[in-house]
Amino acid sequence: MQSLWMLVASLLFSLMGVCVKLASDHYATAEIVSYRGLIGSLLLLALIRVQRGTLRTTMPGSHLWRGLVGVAALWMWFYAIGRLPLAMAVTLNYMSAVWIAAFLFLRAWRLREQQLDWRLVAAILLGFGGVILLLRPTIHADQWLGGVIALVSGMLAALAYLQVRQMGVAGEPEYRVVFYFSLTCAVAGFLGVSLSALAGGAGWHAHTGQGALLLLAIGITAALAQMAMTRAYRLGNTLLTANLQYLGIVFSSIWDVLIWHDSLSWLSWAGIVVILCSGCLASFYNARNSPAKVAPDPIATE
Repeated sequence: MQSLWMLVASLLFSLMGVCVKLASDHYATAEIVSYRGLIGSLLLLALIRVQRGTLRTTMPGSHLWRGLVGVAALWMWFYAIGRLPLAMAVTLNYMSAVWIAAFLFLRAWRLREQQLDWRLVAAILLGFGGVILLLRPTIHADQWLGGVIALVSGMLAALAYLQVRQMGVAGEPEYRVVFYFSLTCAVAGFLGVSLSALAGGAGWHAHTGQGALLLLAIGITAALAQMAMTRAYRLGNTLLTANLQYLGIVFSSIWDVLIWHDSLSWLSWAGIVVILCSGCLASFYNARNSPAKVAPDPIATE
């Protein structure tokens, strides 16, 4: 089930990326972030009402940390996209899986634990090699600042994913984790637009039918993708979930071909094959290990 949830999350994130790219013709980045968070929050509120859940939490500090780190990673990635070739920005951001492996290695070394499965680490590195083959990133000497920011955004994303894992294992339900993150996005985006308007920027743009539908799609796909990803991190091995995130690049490449009629070279197709093989190997090695104990689904016990 862990692999299935991450597959769903990767597909939804890729659909969200398509909508963000289309919506960028109508709205500024801060507006998209704000509407994404607002629509996601409203969707989660409806889900909480249906499931008879609650927003009361015993982990306010964890939610605040996850929200701030996640929003910072999102903003830094958007900044890097504007300063770097898209392939380089995406590649550096998807180093989050490598950062997760590095953080877990440091934790295991510090605590003198032997729980890190090096076969899964190797699968992550193989998958990242596939990302490089697929995107073939390049960077110029005058783009080093954007490169550093994109690299840091991937590191912060890794910290946010590890925080999501810790909260899930501790019993925090997915809907509550995603709600507070969506709320943080809404507030951060609102502040960004307001500050831009005070500085003489465009501020809020008027809606069109197409623009409104794109914002609605962004909010819904983002919230559902976050829910699926959070459940994937809670259900199983962190390294396997991190490795399966690379599938998002494969889906995005397919959308580029189908919607924008981009052509993929044989190296790009080879990269897709490597990424898929990496995911299969990681799933195979994880299945051979003893299944980890999973915390009960909190939404079913509240």
